Amino acid sequence: MKTLKDIAITLIGALAILFFLRVTGLLSSFSAMTNAVVMQTGLLDAASEPNEEEVFDYNFLIKDLNENKIAFEKFKGKVVFLNLWATWCGPCKAEMAGIQDLYNSVAKDSIEFVMISLDKDKFKDKVVRYKTDKNFTFPIYMPSGYLSAQLNVPSIPTTFIINKQGKIVLKEVGATNFNTKKFKNFLLDLAKR
Repeated sequence: MKTLKDIAITLIGALAILFFLRVTGLLSSFSAMTNAVVMQTGLLDAASEPNEEEVFDYNFLIKDLNENKIAFEKFKGKVVFLNLWATWCGPCKAEMAGIQDLYNSVAKDSIEFVMISLDKDKFKDKVVRYKTDKNFTFPIYMPSGYLSAQLNVPSIPTTFIINKQGKIVLKEVGATNFNTKKFKNFLLDLAKR
């Protein structure tokens, strides 16, 4: 039977490991790795059944990685895959490769991918470096001022699918595998409507 001292030593050891991972910056990589393993099981595949449809608020600005400001209204009338993420978020990193594969497999003229990094502006170079290191080709943006209240989400990654009529038809919170045939067909069906 474990004594209180044994439990305390185990707890202190676990905290020391977490502290080491956090200080060295390896915690998000470890988190990304564990999420990627779970995603391979299929337990985190994206839903493809529409949720209750809510009208999306397009009234905000984003900026590309060259600091060009873009009114989100530019995407009205299109199917939008909108993902909120950050470089420090392990679960975000875990789903990125699958999003890239999905992006590669759909026509860019029918579905807009909007990957919004919630990293602070002073870490824009880190966002650019991450995109380059991972060879991501989907467009990455950052907020330019405040985002709409709908995008003030309690956790990331969070992904919204917005149809051509401007309704949120799907909202996924947490690391999700979007690179499935079922989800791709869901997006392509939305693009045809």
